[in-house]
Amino acid sequence: LPQESSVFKKLTVEENVRIVLEPLGLAKKEINSRVGQLMEDLKISHLAGNRGHSLSGGERRRVEIMRALATNPHFILLDEPFAGIDPLSVADLQQIIGNLKKRGLGVLISDHNVRETLSVCDHAYIVSQGKILIHGDAEAIVGSEEARRMYLGENFTL
Repeated sequence: LPQESSVFKKLTVEENVRIVLEPLGLAKKEINSRVGQLMEDLKISHLAGNRGHSLSGGERRRVEIMRALATNPHFILLDEPFAGIDPLSVADLQQIIGNLKKRGLGVLISDHNVRETLSVCDHAYIVSQGKILIHGDAEAIVGSEEARRMYLGENFTL
């Protein structure tokens, strides 16, 4: 997912995912099934007829994730997924990411929102000036004096 919203603003939520599936040459029944299942999985069935321009930041993120998942990828890259969304949407997105991990989907996240990101990551990297400063689980990152000095700040806590 790109950092900036990629939802097609004039299309409905349902059309936003159909547009990804139609070029695959799938039968209409399969497309309908995938669209319905994805909207249910991401809890946005009630938004199916809403146009992209009317969605909140969190709703747009869900539509973007739904579109990315439509082709059954093995990995998904999320660029700044927590940027510009309210705290409730952050919690929803963290739950979605957790569910994707449980399904065995690889999730790679690039984000400056360290607390939100570390809470869903199994392994993290702090990169400074193009070099890996520290890597490990959340505890290793937060416990690193160098990471605190160079990036997190001395008072950083999860």
